[in-house]
Amino acid sequence: MTTATTPLTTGRCTLVGAGPGDPELLTIKALKAIQNATLLLVDDLVSPEIVAHAAPTARVVYVGKRGGCKSTPQAFIEKLMLQAVQEGEDVVRLKGGDPFIFGRGGEEVEHLRAEGIEVQVINGITAGLAGLTSLGAPLTHRDHAHGVVFITGHAKPGDAGTDWRALAATAHAAKLTLVIYMGVRSAESIAHDLQEGGLPGHLPVAIIQHASLAQQRHAITTLGQLPATLHDEQLGSPSVLVIGDVVRGVSQWALQNSAGAHAAAALQAVAG
Repeated sequence: MTTATTPLTTGRCTLVGAGPGDPELLTIKALKAIQNATLLLVDDLVSPEIVAHAAPTARVVYVGKRGGCKSTPQAFIEKLMLQAVQEGEDVVRLKGGDPFIFGRGGEEVEHLRAEGIEVQVINGITAGLAGLTSLGAPLTHRDHAHGVVFITGHAKPGDAGTDWRALAATAHAAKLTLVIYMGVRSAESIAHDLQEGGLPGHLPVAIIQHASLAQQRHAITTLGQLPATLHDEQLGSPSVLVIGDVVRGVSQWALQNSAGAHAAAALQAVAG
């Protein structure tokens, strides 16, 4: 019987954040872990250029998990991780973004620790940060945003999900930037509830699809126009939504190259 105090393996497991996609945003520590792995369990959004850093002898198993698509069951992934470590493998669980920001890394760590296996976690740059940075704007600013909230727009089955009206009231009072992951499918109801909770319809919003990759697309719009912009510009997953006054700081290049050109012009008028 395996216990939390009697590990039965000489293998090891590392949860590695691959970042938002651009291989040059990979950390040195993450790169070394990938190069040393004998088995890589790779998520769907990890770019091939990052996987290419694996040793030629390493086994690469794709265990895609992506909203709205057929996904590998989480229990099966955890079983693979446990079995491989018990067989002495150097396992890297390679995740897009950061393992501990909506990557279910916490669940995997809990599962392995319960079996007596210690897990190392290597952080990666999360898409919500990389996306707005690519447009030349910060997530926090002394004059415009005193903090930032990373939040999912996709609730766990059976979970009531976020009280967006309550969050809006808090964000307005505390001057917070909202960064919403997996929120495209629920954008209409989210935008409605945020406005009902007190956020103004003219509040600027950035939509960033495929953050940091060559195929990145973005639109600058407002909270009131968010659903229409997503529809008109055919922006879908994977995208992050950044809501707040910091979006007014996007670069002129980003405004000129916004997919939502009509909304960008409106935002420029609001910005004065």
